[in-house]
Amino acid sequence: MRNTVLIPTYRRPIDLSCCLLAIQAQTKPATQVIVVVRNTDQETWKFLQEFDPGNLPLEIVTVFVPGVVAALNTGLSVVRGDIVSITDDDAAPHPTWLAKISHRFDNNNSIVAVGGRDCIYQNNQLEDGSSNIVGKVQWFGRVIGNHHLGVGGIREVDVLKGVNMSFRSSAISDLRFDKRMHGTGAQVHFELAFCLALKKSGWKLVYDPQIKVNHYPAKRFDEDKRQQFHQLAFINAVHNETLGLLEYFSPVQNIVFITWAVFVGTRDALGLIQWLRLLPSQGTLATRKWFASIEGRWLGYCTWKQWDKHQKIFNVVQIPTRKALSSHKVNINE
Repeated sequence: MRNTVLIPTYRRPIDLSCCLLAIQAQTKPATQVIVVVRNTDQETWKFLQEFDPGNLPLEIVTVFVPGVVAALNTGLSVVRGDIVSITDDDAAPHPTWLAKISHRFDNNNSIVAVGGRDCIYQNNQLEDGSSNIVGKVQWFGRVIGNHHLGVGGIREVDVLKGVNMSFRSSAISDLRFDKRMHGTGAQVHFELAFCLALKKSGWKLVYDPQIKVNHYPAKRFDEDKRQQFHQLAFINAVHNETLGLLEYFSPVQNIVFITWAVFVGTRDALGLIQWLRLLPSQGTLATRKWFASIEGRWLGYCTWKQWDKHQKIFNVVQIPTRKALSSHKVNINE
């Protein structure tokens, strides 16, 4: 199978250099490497003019709109590989990354997406821990990530993480990341709606913790600064998560989800109970997070409610169903 690697980048040339060197070192060479660069990103353009790609089949694509969604959609429009593997510019895939990804797709035609573990390094220290529960959306709306902590064997999941996710090109040829995602850079939870649309169409998404990238979270140049509370970034993240879940759930589940979100919530999207729990330790910060959470939930609901389904660019009806492209029964342990 032909492998395309898609890398959105913005103002992180040193990180991008490490990423490209890791792609060069793959045991299974990529047949296409797409780097999507903002038109105003002079730092990256200068780096790429001086970078020697060697035998790397590098293609530079320009994007004129801020945000990871626009960058990825621009990249997807020129993909030629049978598999498109997406990673971040601040990640370095392990040498067997593409080989293991191809093996998973080769073994099962019902699998549309494959993800793996991102080994996060903070201050040159690997973030330790392990989890057997990865990439799941619980019936009432709580999203469990843990992609950086996954251990064990391959398993079916609901959502993958943007730094390490691959898709069967034929199944997503008419699908694009949702332009309704809020934010001007990272657009947190952009993967959620994309993955859940595939899940809703009957496809299988799997996670294999042996498919690894090293992830060195770098500086962001938007409102989301990592590990710091920023009201707009918080609102945007909650909006995006809310929109993705409302699109995926049934009408009854949506009622359950909204009720749970308002009255319970999580540490990243506070409901009433979470606010009361964090209030003693965080004080006014907990209150600011709670107000931002409520606003994000409301805005996400409004976006979902007001959207004209007949004019969606992100339209799940266009996704080929599993039955349309394959009659092969899934066995995630193959």
